[in-house]
Amino acid sequence: MSTETYENVSLDTKANVYFDGACVSHTFFLADGTRKSAGVIFPASLTFGTAAPEVMELNAGSCRIRLAGSEEWREYAAGESFSVPGDSAFDIEVVETLGYVCHYG
Repeated sequence: MSTETYENVSLDTKANVYFDGACVSHTFFLADGTRKSAGVIFPASLTFGTAAPEVMELNAGSCRIRLAGSEEWREYAAGESFSVPGDSAFDIEVVETLGYVCHYG
């Protein structure tokens, strides 16, 4: 699923800043209206909630993830991705600054 470049997009220039700047992203839309975001998460331990299902595609860095309701932590690095159900949450421990693209729905 790894994509390095997206063509013909519309970018929301207002940054999405979460957790006092530990996570910064920008939302963009493909020509067909599909919404995505691209950003970075700096080293931290955070909990994110989801509305829609998400696939997090990692393009830099490394982290550990624990999905809501699970005791198990899984490690991920650049070139890998993980899925999170909608109306859920996940804990993330970023070890090395993480670059990502989030695919919604």
